[in-house]
Amino acid sequence: MTKAQESPAPLSACDEPLASRYDVALLDLDGVVYVGPDPVPDAPDNLRKAAKEGMRIGYITNNASRPASVVAEHLASFGLDVIGEDVVTSAQAAAKLIAKEFPKGSPVLVVGGEGLIAALEEYELRPVRSSDAHPVAVVQGFHPDVNWVMLADGAHAINEGAKWYATNLDLTIPTAGGKAPGNGTLVQAIRAAVEVDPVVAGKPEPPLLETSIERLEAKRPLMIGDRLDSDIAGAQAVGIASLWVATGVHDAHDLAAAPKNERPTYIGAGLGALREKHPGVTVEGGKHRCEGWAATVVDGAVAVTGEGEPYDGLRAILSATWAAVDAPAKPVAKTAAKTSRGRRPLPKRAPEPGSIRIDEALHRVGLSK
Repeated sequence: MTKAQESPAPLSACDEPLASRYDVALLDLDGVVYVGPDPVPDAPDNLRKAAKEGMRIGYITNNASRPASVVAEHLASFGLDVIGEDVVTSAQAAAKLIAKEFPKGSPVLVVGGEGLIAALEEYELRPVRSSDAHPVAVVQGFHPDVNWVMLADGAHAINEGAKWYATNLDLTIPTAGGKAPGNGTLVQAIRAAVEVDPVVAGKPEPPLLETSIERLEAKRPLMIGDRLDSDIAGAQAVGIASLWVATGVHDAHDLAAAPKNERPTYIGAGLGALREKHPGVTVEGGKHRCEGWAATVVDGAVAVTGEGEPYDGLRAILSATWAAVDAPAKPVAKTAAKTSRGRRPLPKRAPEPGSIRIDEALHRVGLSK
C-alpha cells in the first residue's frame, strides 16, 4: 500500500458486506468505538459480528495519551476480543519516525503522558522530562495533565535545536460533555514560541496509517472514522477506502461541504454499516439516483424525491451537492448579449462548498436533526 495509489471514488458501490470485501478494519476510536469511557451504542456488537465474518479488527487512534496495552484493556471491557497488538497509536507512529532518524538510546523530551513514554521505550529511545537533558527531539501528544511548564520546556528545547514531532493536530476531541481542546490546540501554544513547524505522525498525515497497515498486515484495509479532516483525509492520503460514520464529530452538513480530499468511499449511521452492502449513485439528466431516491440542486438547494432507506437518500443528496460545487464555471458564449452598460456577463460560477442548502432534503429522507 503506497501513497501513490488512488483511493476508491467517493460513494462507491459495494455489492457485498464491507466486512467481506476488506480484510482489516482500521477503526478510529474517539467518536467511533467510544466517547469518553463509554462505548458508542451497538458498536461492540457490530464489531464482534464483523469479526465473525472474517474481518480483522484494528484500532487506530490519534490520541497519544495512553499506551496501546491500556487502550486494549479499555476496549476489552466492552466485551471485545482485543489485545495490545490490535491497537496502533499516533505515539507509536511518532516514535517510529524518531527512531528512523536518531540512534537507540537518544534522549527525547516528552510533552504528553504515558502513551508517549511507552512508545519511545518500545522503539528503544530514552524519554526525558526536562530540556536540561539536552534532548535530540521533542515529541508532543495529548494528555489531560499537559501543563504550562511542559509546554514551555518543549519550546525551550526546540529553540535549542531539538527536532519537534507532534502526534497529531486535531484541534478538538469528543468527550461525554461535548468537544474539548485537543492536541492541535496545545501544539499551537508551542508554535507561538518557536520558529518551526512539527513533523506530524497522526492522521491525516500518512505515518500512522502506514504504520497500522504494516503492523496489522493489511492487504485490503478499510479506514473507518467520524472526522473528515483526519480519518477520511488520512485514508485518501495513503490511497485506501474509507467509511464515514455519523456517531462522532462531523455530520451530514459537514459531509456536504467536504472538499474532495475529505469525501469518503462509503457512509453509514454507525458500525452496522460494516455488515451491509452499499449501493452506488447513478447520474442521468442532472438527477442523482440511489435506490429509491433522486436528488437535484435547484436554486441553491437540494431537492429530493422518492422513498427508501435514509442513508440511500443521503448518498443521492451528497452526490448532487458535490457535483454542483465541483462544476467548473460556465464560459459566456461569444454571441451572448451585452448588458445595458455594454459589458458581457461574468461566467456563472459553481456554488461555494457549504453554500448549498440541504436541511429540507435531509428532513425529507428522515435525517434531520
